[in-house]
Amino acid sequence: MTGGSVDEPRRELAIIDAAEVTTAVIRAERYPMAELRTLFDAAFSGLFAVLGLRGISPAGPAFALHHRQPDDTVDIEVGVPIDADLGEPAELDGGLVVEQSRIPGGRTAVLSHFGGYDGLGQAWEAFLGELQSRGAEVRLPFWEVYVTEPGPDVDPATLRTDLVTLVE
Repeated sequence: MTGGSVDEPRRELAIIDAAEVTTAVIRAERYPMAELRTLFDAAFSGLFAVLGLRGISPAGPAFALHHRQPDDTVDIEVGVPIDADLGEPAELDGGLVVEQSRIPGGRTAVLSHFGGYDGLGQAWEAFLGELQSRGAEVRLPFWEVYVTEPGPDVDPATLRTDLVTLVE
């Protein structure tokens, strides 16, 4: 489980109690939305290199955690859960820094999205609309868990991304 994400897909919205999760992340503030792919590529290659050098394995799938509602920019953490202490932050080329963080625990709403990443905006809109119709109050942060690892031979229709947010 990764901060509300579960092994089995949630094809219907579910409210669950999730435990806090220790993570290794690269944090970016006011990062241009149009350049997110560049951030993700640099972040994951650098992050996995640092973890490998420190003998730490990811304890679950990659995620992106948002600290505010995106506009033209995002305040985001891109990373993976870990089950060991990361130690001191590690600076990468380009000014990126790998550091320890956490996905908060608490009452969360989760729904699995199947399809390409270009459909995530619409999936979030439907997810948040369903929460609103149930009277749930959405709180920050919110995050995406990339359960299926993308690749050149992966059919985008089979990609699973879990949408997760704190709720009251």
